[in-house]
Amino acid sequence: MDFGFPVEAVVILAIAVVASVWLDLFSHRNAEEVTFKNAAAWSVFWIALALAFYGYLNLRYSPEAASLFLSGYVLEKALSIDNMMVFVAIFASFNIKGILQHRILYYGIAGALVFRAIFVAAGTAVFGLSHWIEVLFAAIVLWTGVKMFIGSADDEASEDYSDHWSVRLTRRIVPVIPRLVGKHFLVRKDKAYEVAEREGFELPKRAAFYATPMLLCLMCIEISDIIFSFDSVPAIIAVTQEPFLVYASVIFAILGLRNLYFMLAAAAKYLVYLEKAVALVLVFIAAKLASSALGIYHIDHQVSLFVVLALILGGVLISLVFPAKEESVSNNN
Repeated sequence: MDFGFPVEAVVILAIAVVASVWLDLFSHRNAEEVTFKNAAAWSVFWIALALAFYGYLNLRYSPEAASLFLSGYVLEKALSIDNMMVFVAIFASFNIKGILQHRILYYGIAGALVFRAIFVAAGTAVFGLSHWIEVLFAAIVLWTGVKMFIGSADDEASEDYSDHWSVRLTRRIVPVIPRLVGKHFLVRKDKAYEVAEREGFELPKRAAFYATPMLLCLMCIEISDIIFSFDSVPAIIAVTQEPFLVYASVIFAILGLRNLYFMLAAAAKYLVYLEKAVALVLVFIAAKLASSALGIYHIDHQVSLFVVLALILGGVLISLVFPAKEESVSNNN
């Protein structure tokens, strides 16, 4: 089957992404907070957009290309759940709330699209050079899944990111004003002096610009996502090695992360088994990749899609049927 994707497909993908991002930003330009209802509505929109692109691939190219895209999209969406829980801890460490989270996530996602492109290009280039490379990818995915399954969400949620190494590095490059100043990541010296004098604190040193906690938080978000890419990109490449399909599935999944974050932040304490389900997804993908690389058995991509969906939906249903005890829920808050 021909997997070539001409300029037409790239242009359609670019138009869909740019237009949708502009629409999202325009609708939130005057918003003071992102409600659960608003986040849910926008999540439905992003999922519908991904399904529309799936339909385009199915009609214009082939059902197999469309199915591979959808498999990668569902997998990336599922793997994003664990990363969103880390974002919750990061925002809590910097006391960033409401619409400011939306602003940071916007720039964080813009950076994620660039770094994912680099990882996808590198990963698809080396994948397939040797079956041992594929086995290495499988080992990375398996290690991530096992670590996630036996790890504690409580430990992650309690971690303090305000002294993260990325924060210390940023402080060395640019002095920091220890206050939020509107929605700014950087402020000029005159504004910094004004805030310092009004609130009665001293600035660390004289400089033309000062970073705010918004910039420190953004740096943590970006570094977290880069680290997350080392796990997620090999997992998606295990589904399909076509760079366009990999990146398209990653783009559509990432574009909905802001709204997914606000939904998960509100519902995470109820979906207590969802992280375990995502871990099982990774274990399955690792087994699929290793089995194919070693010539043992090839699992069809449609079977993979059904397994991933079944595990995620199973994690949600089990969480609803067997909710956490009240004490456990209280401790998570």
